[in-house]
Amino acid sequence: MASNLVTSSSLLSNLPVDNPEDLHTLLSLARDKSVEGRTALVKALGDLFYDSHSELSGDERNLMGDILQRLISDVESVVRKALSEKLSGIPDAPPQVISALANDTLEIAYPILIESAVLQDMELVEIIRHRTHEHQLAIAMRETVSETVSDALVDTDNNDVIRTLVENRGARISGETLEKIVDRSESQPDLQDPLLRRNELSPTLAKRMYWWVSAALRKSIVERFDIDSVELDKSIERAVKDLMGEPIAKAENADNVDGMIKSLIGAGKVTPSLMIQTLRQGEIGLFEEMLAGLSNLNNKLVRRFVFEPGGEALAILCRSLEIMKPDFASIFLLSRSARPGDKVVDPSELTRVLDLYDRIKLETAHKVVEHWRLDPDYLFALKQLNAQDRKAAG
Repeated sequence: MASNLVTSSSLLSNLPVDNPEDLHTLLSLARDKSVEGRTALVKALGDLFYDSHSELSGDERNLMGDILQRLISDVESVVRKALSEKLSGIPDAPPQVISALANDTLEIAYPILIESAVLQDMELVEIIRHRTHEHQLAIAMRETVSETVSDALVDTDNNDVIRTLVENRGARISGETLEKIVDRSESQPDLQDPLLRRNELSPTLAKRMYWWVSAALRKSIVERFDIDSVELDKSIERAVKDLMGEPIAKAENADNVDGMIKSLIGAGKVTPSLMIQTLRQGEIGLFEEMLAGLSNLNNKLVRRFVFEPGGEALAILCRSLEIMKPDFASIFLLSRSARPGDKVVDPSELTRVLDLYDRIKLETAHKVVEHWRLDPDYLFALKQLNAQDRKAAG
């Protein structure tokens, strides 16, 4: 610290201070080795810069910035915070000081991250990559955010950060990055509404979102993009094409929905998440097509599984496809709500079917499904499974 004091003292004598008494006070503070002296000097310099920055030459601003940079690490956080608040709105504040404050704790960095125009894109990207989640959120709330910085914020894979960015009307988001966020919105509903409010959203991306957003947001899409909702609702081919991201020609050349589903499966697009979202949108027929295609079972048989009381066959089928238990629970509950009559699921029914799901061995489930392919009498297969369970218990 001693070398900093000597250097600071010599530099201070070159500052543009009109009143000799003020200069004497600054020099006295520079010779004070105490924390209190450092604190008083930084405060005085901050006030001086704030009051006279518009009158300073470039060399004088650099000189004062050099002095502050040497001192700020030695002062208490409350002083650094006050300095951050003073410098955040000054467009020609010393870059080296701004950078140091921006990389400080969030309480100190926040005013700089939110407001300072001195920070360059590459500095912001480095802060995003190496500082905290809260630093990322502050950057996402800046009045303007470039495409480069938006890309880095989306790369954090943090939904709070991404949502904050999408809600920021002053943020510019590239087409490629916006497409990533649209795909993410399938499993993150809180991104859907702010996405649909963005001017950059194209009709193509809006149509893709149509199949997983709520009814209210569907109405918003139809109204904003002048989309024929009747055509969309009736055309499963177009829905599958949008989910796959394929050109229209390919979709129109498919023979039927079954061929489309097979294409989806071949592309690895039929995931538990997609099936759950399909059920949520009430597309029970499309869900059955997906399940039948994945299991290579007859569609009518799969429909019986979906609607049968108890849900044992559906549990076996999902277990054979290695669907995780939480996803199966969602599929089971949503499929119950699609059946005619009473849609309320008895808690004991859910407990019973999840218990069965835990007890089914993957190898056994595969054997039962193979039996169903040869003999659609699934009740016989269920009896076989129950017999095996009793034998194992014995």
